[in-house]
Amino acid sequence: MSDAPAHQTSGNSAPPAADRSSIIAVTALPVLVVIAGVLGFLLPDAFTPLAPTITWALGVVMFFMGLTLTLPDFTRIAKRPWIAVLGVVTQFVAMPLLGLLVVTVYGLPAEIAVGVILVGCAPGGTASNVVTYLAKGDTALSVSITTLSTLLAPVLTPLLTLWLAGSYMDVPFWSMFVSICQTVLVPVIVGVIVRVVASSLVDRISPVLPWLASIAIAYIVAIVVAGSAGSIATAGVLVLLAVVTHNLLGLGVGYGVAAACRLDTPTRRALSFEVGLQNSGLASTLATTYFSPLSALPGAVFSVWHNVSGALLASLFARRPYGSSPADAAAHGPVAATSVVGEGAER
Repeated sequence: MSDAPAHQTSGNSAPPAADRSSIIAVTALPVLVVIAGVLGFLLPDAFTPLAPTITWALGVVMFFMGLTLTLPDFTRIAKRPWIAVLGVVTQFVAMPLLGLLVVTVYGLPAEIAVGVILVGCAPGGTASNVVTYLAKGDTALSVSITTLSTLLAPVLTPLLTLWLAGSYMDVPFWSMFVSICQTVLVPVIVGVIVRVVASSLVDRISPVLPWLASIAIAYIVAIVVAGSAGSIATAGVLVLLAVVTHNLLGLGVGYGVAAACRLDTPTRRALSFEVGLQNSGLASTLATTYFSPLSALPGAVFSVWHNVSGALLASLFARRPYGSSPADAAAHGPVAATSVVGEGAER
């Protein structure tokens, strides 16, 4: 899911307050989302009428993402284009196909199957940037891949959904294309423009942005859960199983592809999170708009789970120093790698 903006992920110039606020917000996000989900389940009549506002809430989240982006975030793509492209290609190939694999193996009903596949076809979520930072991964690369995948989403997300989910339900490609442009691309571009013309103001308010984004995400989840509250009792366990499997496979494939390409450990960690953590808020919004409330449920569940799994894996990675492997030495130099990060290699 698109999660709390990670200002510190844009580079070393990020204010320390924003840095701390992003870390705390992404750690607290699963708690906020669980609370929102419980409220949506217990009080569906209070949240269901708010369904038309979901697209606006997602637009707010993406606007905040745009505010955190700077010019170096885009120039980094040009500096290491093949690695950024590798991450984007892996994400848009692996996650949609893994989603199809999951729905086939578990024999999911059509509405849930579309929701799982739609999550797989979504771009990366910005929580991956903060989690990569916590895991001592290549945060600049993470931001670059998230940015690039978000810019490509208006075309690739509906196209992949049409290809993989078209046999389950009718997929309105052009309507989804326009919707993603309106709720993702335009708010991000506006946010970038505001960042350029009012950078000092954005720096001052940046510590608040992760919390505002977290509240918006929780708001979306509450509405989505409320819309499918009647089905959760029967389909909830099945959806959770599908989501957990999909997410864990994505994390493993991302790391495995980077390892197969002999990339250094920070890059492996970044690609793991970029592939495994999705903009499930976008998936839930599209599912609510074009399919059914039940189709939106996998996105809501993914929003909770991928923050939990991401935080746990980041904690595990952070406790495993690296530096002496050939790939790390080639990327950072043997002295820098061992003195800055610590001794030993990740195995």
